[in-house]
Amino acid sequence: MSGFAIQPLDPAVLPAATGNYTHGVQVDGARRMVFVSGQVPWGNENGRVPESFEAQCRMVWRNVLAVLGEAGMGVRNLVKVTTYLSDRQYRVLNSKIREEVLGDHAPALTVIICDIYSEDWLLEIEAIAMA
Repeated sequence: MSGFAIQPLDPAVLPAATGNYTHGVQVDGARRMVFVSGQVPWGNENGRVPESFEAQCRMVWRNVLAVLGEAGMGVRNLVKVTTYLSDRQYRVLNSKIREEVLGDHAPALTVIICDIYSEDWLLEIEAIAMA
């Protein structure tokens, strides 16, 4: 992460951010931005969508990281992540896997429960990264 700094914005008047995110981020000194389109649980291997939420979630994160890698970026470059879940029942496992992927990095985060383009997809993740 050379050349820029991410400063968390967690105002004291708001409840503490829990679950590995921050209420907002300020980015100083960034030169490049990458907008990662909504990534879905679809890979190049066999074109099949995994059945379990865990497998789909890990595949989606792999896809997000592949796009970042193509730009010479990684997890630490993420400043905003939006996750779309097809059902509220997936929120706990989604949080667990996201925390594994992000480690101690805490970008701005939104999770939305909604219908998703394909009935086979249980989630979709889009992101913004800076370098």
